[in-house]
Amino acid sequence: MKIGIDIMGGDYAPVETVKGVLLAQEALQDDNTQFVLLGDEKLIEAELAKHNASGKFEIIHTSEVIGMADHPVKAVTKKQDSSIVKGLGLLKENHLDGFASAGNTGAIFVSSLYSVKNIPEVSRPALFSIVPQLTGGTSVILDVGANSDCKPENLFEFGILGSIYAKSILGIENPRVGLMNIGEEEGKGNILSQSAYKLMKGTEKFNFIGNVEPKNLFNDTVDVMVCDGFTGNVVLKLTEGMFAGLKGLGFGSSDGSKQIFDAFNYENHGGTAILGLNAPVVIGHGVSKAGTIKNMLLQTKTIIENKLVDNLKNAFN
Repeated sequence: MKIGIDIMGGDYAPVETVKGVLLAQEALQDDNTQFVLLGDEKLIEAELAKHNASGKFEIIHTSEVIGMADHPVKAVTKKQDSSIVKGLGLLKENHLDGFASAGNTGAIFVSSLYSVKNIPEVSRPALFSIVPQLTGGTSVILDVGANSDCKPENLFEFGILGSIYAKSILGIENPRVGLMNIGEEEGKGNILSQSAYKLMKGTEKFNFIGNVEPKNLFNDTVDVMVCDGFTGNVVLKLTEGMFAGLKGLGFGSSDGSKQIFDAFNYENHGGTAILGLNAPVVIGHGVSKAGTIKNMLLQTKTIIENKLVDNLKNAFN
């Protein structure tokens, strides 16, 4: 198995990305998993030398870097020799089994659609986020930023994508799929929500349980929460800010609450896969440090091993 890693992606690259690769390799102790490092070869070699790890990895040199502030489409078009574009190109050509990056999210998304492309039956690939439950379980919310404006058909597809992820990766046998809404009754919500409800009601593609209010996101009411990308991103950032604020005030210091607060820490999850592509692509947070990079790579390996992409293709076919 070969996993490509964008060494130049993220606010702390290449120092923390190289450290993250070394941590992942140490954690795996697996000769069958190879990490392919994409980026400036001299910078990568210099960082590896600091840890006496020179010559232990395959390095693919790239001469360009897509910055966090670069315009996604322009950057992907003009910087063809960047670590993001080149890495996804290698993924398309099957030289890699998966690709991970903590770089420019928009550029990764755009380049993924240009290279590996989406599963033909999926009109809009989606980003998801892991949601810890107060009871100790885990659920999923999608979309959380890839598709700000959606049609009812897109939300229906998100239900399939999220359900397959919950089955394949979280091990939930029959995931409960809910539509985020301002009330539980069938007629609630805006035109998008009402139309999406009609498509989901009675479907055999997933276990639809109806409308679910946001207040129930963390109380084990639902396994897959579906919404448009604008709403999902607002919920995600509000949740991150709320828990960061509470932690700053001293909450989460006791043994019981610490476990819950740690579950909301994005560093422990590493990144999020783009669901609906023809190959595994995982995006990490831009401020990721070594530990988060490690978890991003471990998650990529899990997605490959559990054949998530194949399961999604089968579901849509």
